[in-house]
Amino acid sequence: MPGLGTSFGFGAASNHPRDLANSDCVLIMGSNMAESHPVGFHWPVLAQQRGAVLIHVDPRYTRTSAVADVFVKIRPGTDIAFLGGVIRYILEHERFFKEYVVSYTNAAMLIADEYRRHDDDGLFAGFNPATGGYDLIPGAWEYACESGRDGERGLPRTDPTLQDPMCVLQILKRHYARYTPQAVSRVCGCRPEEVIKVAELLCRNSGRERTSAIAYALGWTQHATGAQMIRAAAIIQLLLGNVGRPGGGVLALRGHACIQGATDIPVLFDMLPGYLPQPRAVPGHATLAQYLANGKSYLARRGDVPNGLWKEDVVRGAWSDMPKFAISLLKVWYGEAATPENAYRYTWLPKIDEDLSEMSYFVKMHQGHIRGTFLMGQNPAAGGPNARLHRDALRRLDWLVIRDFFETESASVWYADPEVTDPKAIPTEVFLLPAASVVEKDGSFTNTERMIQWHDRAILPPGDCRSDAWFAYDLGKRLKALYQNSPLERDAPLRHLTWDYDGGNLGIEGEPNTEQVLREINGYHLGERRQLRGPAELASDGSTACGCWLYCGIFPEERTNRARSKGPQLHGTSVYGEWAWVWPENRRILYNRASADPQGRPWSERKKLVWWDETAQRWTGYDVPDFEIAKAPGYRPSADAQGMAAIAGDAPFRMHPDGRGWLYVPYGLKDGPLPVFYEPLESPFLNTLVRQQSDPLTVVPADPMNPIVPPGDPAYPLIATTYRLTEHYLSGPMSRFDSWLGELQPEMFVEISPELAGERGVANGDWVVVSTPRGEIEARALVTERLKPVIVDGRPAHIVGLPIHWGYAGETVGAIVNDLSPLSLDPNADIHSGKSFVCQLRPGRLRRVRPPTPLPMAPIPILADPIPETPDAAQPAGRFRHGQ
Repeated sequence: MPGLGTSFGFGAASNHPRDLANSDCVLIMGSNMAESHPVGFHWPVLAQQRGAVLIHVDPRYTRTSAVADVFVKIRPGTDIAFLGGVIRYILEHERFFKEYVVSYTNAAMLIADEYRRHDDDGLFAGFNPATGGYDLIPGAWEYACESGRDGERGLPRTDPTLQDPMCVLQILKRHYARYTPQAVSRVCGCRPEEVIKVAELLCRNSGRERTSAIAYALGWTQHATGAQMIRAAAIIQLLLGNVGRPGGGVLALRGHACIQGATDIPVLFDMLPGYLPQPRAVPGHATLAQYLANGKSYLARRGDVPNGLWKEDVVRGAWSDMPKFAISLLKVWYGEAATPENAYRYTWLPKIDEDLSEMSYFVKMHQGHIRGTFLMGQNPAAGGPNARLHRDALRRLDWLVIRDFFETESASVWYADPEVTDPKAIPTEVFLLPAASVVEKDGSFTNTERMIQWHDRAILPPGDCRSDAWFAYDLGKRLKALYQNSPLERDAPLRHLTWDYDGGNLGIEGEPNTEQVLREINGYHLGERRQLRGPAELASDGSTACGCWLYCGIFPEERTNRARSKGPQLHGTSVYGEWAWVWPENRRILYNRASADPQGRPWSERKKLVWWDETAQRWTGYDVPDFEIAKAPGYRPSADAQGMAAIAGDAPFRMHPDGRGWLYVPYGLKDGPLPVFYEPLESPFLNTLVRQQSDPLTVVPADPMNPIVPPGDPAYPLIATTYRLTEHYLSGPMSRFDSWLGELQPEMFVEISPELAGERGVANGDWVVVSTPRGEIEARALVTERLKPVIVDGRPAHIVGLPIHWGYAGETVGAIVNDLSPLSLDPNADIHSGKSFVCQLRPGRLRRVRPPTPLPMAPIPILADPIPETPDAAQPAGRFRHGQ
C-alpha cells in the first residue's frame, strides 16, 4: 500500500478497528463497511452511540449510509476531488493542528527550486511524454538541502514559520486552491455545502481533545489513482493531527482474513518478506553490497541517477537496518551455504527484469509466452479484470494446476464456460487438487490491524484434501530430491534451500509443522539456536536468521507462540495488547509517539496513549511505544548522525529518514508528490479541474481483447461500479457452492435508478443487457432509489451497480461482471480499475449458445435438536418446513 507507506512509513493500517470506538468522528469512504466488514462495523457504531459523528461518502446509498449521520453521494472515481475540497477547506481556514503539523510533518521543509506545478495541465515537473514517466528532472520533487561536507547533500532546509513560498504547506495551499466547493461539486455531483459540512465535521472533531478516523477499502484501491486517494486521506489526517493517536489514523479495511499477511510475507512479484525490495536486473542490484548501499528506495528514483534524496534511507531512520533484515533473510533461506565470503548467496536470488504482476502475467499468457501455471485459492476466470481475456489465456496453457475446495470457473474453463463450443479443442491439461479448509489445518491469519492470530485444526480434512502448507512443502521436497545431484550452478539455490518442517501433528503423512515455520519467520540466533526476542537482536554479520523482520518477537521462546495469546481487556484504556500479537513488536497503534506533544506530554488526558516518564527516563503508556524506549524528547542528533541516532526525540515517524509524516512525498510514488484529480481511465466526462484527462502513468496492456473506451464516447454513457454483498465472497467459489448462502442471494442482478430505468424502458425484475467493448452480460434489473443519478458538469451521471460474485460454476450461477471491466494497472501498485468504467444498458437478453448450468443443491442437514441458545430465525434452515 504505497499511499500509506509513503505518507507514514508502513503500508498498513495505523490503528486497529476496535480503536474506532474511541473516535469522535469516523469518515468511511471507499467502503461499504456495514456489509463488507459487518463484524468490524460494530466499532464505529459503538463510537456513534457514544456521541461520535459517522460520515459515509459513496456512489451508492447502502446499509452503511443508512446508519451514518451524514451521507454524501458522489460519482464513482471522483474521491480525490472530494478529498481535495476537504484539504482546501482545512488550509484556507487554517483549521490544521499547527503544533502537530510544524513538529511532526514535513510542512516546513523547503522543496527544490526545480519544482514547479503546471496548474492548468495537471502534470508535475519532469514529465517526459516520450517515456510516459517523470524522469526528465530527477531531483525536481526533492527537498532543498544545505550543502554538506565535501559537497555532499546536507540536511533539508526548513521554515518553521510556514511562510516561505517553497515550503510544503504553501505548496499545498497553491496545489489545492482550485478545489473549491463549487469545482468539487461540478466534478463529483454532490452539493458544495456537503463538501464544507464534511470538512467542518472533521475539523471540529480533531485537535488536542478530539480525534477523527478515516476507513477505506477496495472502493479506493481499485482505481488508477487508488494510491493517491489514500494519500489524500493521509494528508487530511496529518493536517488535523490524527495520526498515532487513539481514535485517529487511516484504516485499510482488508477484504480477507490474511490479505495483510499476503503482503507482509508476500505473494507479490516485486517484494521480499518485510517489504524488502525484490532485486532487479539492474546495475544497482548486481551485488549484495550494491543492493544494500542503494537501500530500500533505490527503485523510487526518477531517471538513471546514482544519488538523490531516496538514498537517505540508507543512512537515516529505521530502514538503515536493511542489511540486518536482508542478511538474516538470506541466512534463513540458505543456511550454512550463505557465508560472508559468498555475500550470503545473494546472487541466488532471482533478479526480475519485467512487470510480473497478475495482470501483466496473464497478458503474457494470452500472448503464448507462458506454458503452465498454478492457481491456489484464486479464480481469475471470474475474478480477474477483463475475465474473458483471463479465460482465453488459461485455455492457451499446456497445463494448469488448481488447488481449491470446488471445481471453480478456472478449473472448468476448458468445458463449462458457455463460450466454449468444443472442449476437445482446448489443449490445456487441468489438474484439480482438493484443498483443505481453514478448520482442517493449523496456521495463522494476519488481518487488517496487522494482528497475527493462530488457529488449530478442528477436524481432519476429508479424503485427499490437503492444506496449502502440505502441498508447498511436499512439492519442495520432491523438487529438492529431483535436483539433489545436479552439478549445475543454476540448481544450487534449490539444493541448498533450508527445507525442514517435518513433525506436523495433524494425523496426515507429510503435513509440515506450521509452528516451526512461524519459529523460523520469527528468527533465531544461529550459534545457540535461541529464538530472537525482537528485531533489536538482528545482526548483519550472519549470526542471525529471520524469515521476516516485522514478525520478529512473535515466537520469542521455543514454546511461546504469541499468536496464541488470548489475554482479556484489562481496563477502559486497553488496546487489547494481550490478544494475539501485532507487528511490529506488538504495537497496536503505529507512530504513537505522536500521541504526545514534542515535550513528551499527552496532548490531552482524554486522548492519552504513550508519554515520556521523566523519572524513569523512558517512554511508557497503554501501548508499546513506537519509539526508542530511552530516547528523550529533547534529544537532537548531530548533523552526521546515522541510523536511528539520526532521528530526533520529537520525530515520531521513524521509518522515514527525516522522522516526519509526509504531507508531500519527495520520492516513492511514480505519478506525483501530491494527489491530483484525474478522471477514471474510462469516463463519460472530461476533466474540468486540470487539462490532463486521466493519470498519464496508468498502464494499459496492449491486447486485441482489451479495448479501452475514449473519454466522452456517446456509445457508452453510463458509469459501472462493482461491489460485494454480505452473503457472497469475491467471485463466489467459497459461497456459491453453499446452499444456505445461495438461498439468501440466489441470483445475479443489476442495480439501476428509477430515472435510468424510465429512460431505457425497464421495469423492476426485467432482464437487461450490460455491455462494454470487452464483453456483455445479462441479469435481472433491480430498480432502486439507492442509485439515483448525480449532476456532473450540468448533466446527469447514471450509475450501474454490479455485484461481482457470480459465474458459471456452483449451485447458483449468473453473469460474470468482470467480463465487462478493463484490464489496466495503476502506476504504483499494479491494481486494476474495477470501481469505475463506462458501459451501456438495454432491455432484453443475450442470444447464448448455451446458458450456464448450476450444480444440484447440496442436501441441507436436518438437525434432530435445535442449536442451544440460538433464536429460531438463526437455526439452520433444514430444521424447518415451509410455513412453520
